[in-house]
Amino acid sequence: MEKILITTGGTGGHVIPAEIIGDHLKESYEINFSTDLRGLKYFRSNKNEIIIIDTPKLDLSLFLPLKVLKLFFLVLLSIFYLKKRKIDKIISTGGYMSLPICIGAKILRLKIFLFEPNLTLGRGNKFFLNFSEKIICYSENLINFPKKYIKKIRLIKPLVSKSFYEIKKNDDINENFCFLISGGSQGAEIFDEIIKETMVNLSKKHSIKVIQQTSVKNIKNLENFYNINYVKNKIFSFEKNFINLINEADLCVTRAGASSLAEISIMNKPFIAIPLPTSKDNHQAENAKFYEKEGCCWVLNQNDINKEKMMNILSDVLSDNEDFFNKKKNLKKLNYQNSWNNVNQKIKKIIDEN
Repeated sequence: MEKILITTGGTGGHVIPAEIIGDHLKESYEINFSTDLRGLKYFRSNKNEIIIIDTPKLDLSLFLPLKVLKLFFLVLLSIFYLKKRKIDKIISTGGYMSLPICIGAKILRLKIFLFEPNLTLGRGNKFFLNFSEKIICYSENLINFPKKYIKKIRLIKPLVSKSFYEIKKNDDINENFCFLISGGSQGAEIFDEIIKETMVNLSKKHSIKVIQQTSVKNIKNLENFYNINYVKNKIFSFEKNFINLINEADLCVTRAGASSLAEISIMNKPFIAIPLPTSKDNHQAENAKFYEKEGCCWVLNQNDINKEKMMNILSDVLSDNEDFFNKKKNLKKLNYQNSWNNVNQKIKKIIDEN
């Protein structure tokens, strides 16, 4: 059985699809992972072989020479590990954390496959594009993608874990229209302040329920705020079975990370995307635009939002049932023939083809 190393790390946006790719390939290959310390906390289990390659970020600072020296050491460590484990192929989910493994793989002349979930080509993937066999994407119209490598693109449906295909989807609209508000476990003013005021105002005209993510320290405050204002609520910071919260919701208000949008989309839940303005190369905005063009969501610019605008937008959503149901219909159309087996066969074909 051939051995594949999937190199990832940094954020859940890198680690989650890395594990999903591993799940697709584990029946045909022996799967190993590499990650940095930041990415380790996002792994679902420790059943897989995981090596820690804690790559430093090469930013301009007084410590740059030491970081370059550490990078050189990590490349040597990667070469030693790849040879010892007799790895045959590399899959990189992008990011600077994958540099040592990919450089080591290039030196050893191993096949390198890249994965890009965003609609903007990441800098790490762009750096290794010349040395890669293929790049797995959700669209062939990637921003910043060099046209000379267009033949390396292989398309798949957005990756979600197997549970999203197996769950019985709740397609009915709740008696208390349910909003899932997910702005990240660290919280953000746009979600913790502006939206909570809007929800209270909405509750005076409509029967609603709020499921909202916030920071751990803010859970009690937010619960008390909604309770005092008689708004049904469920407040959380981290939920292992996040799929159940999506399934319970009628509409989601979310950032625009590729994994988050893929999960909401396949559950056929219309959503309001508020891309993180500071996302690298503005990739969250581009992710959201893809679904907006398909008629599946609304996209808002965080810098233009205030309480009055948010109230008007959400009131329109609740009042205009036709627009809401059109977006549900477009999501179902977008996900037509999107099955675990179809994605599984495509990924295997990409990795196996010469």
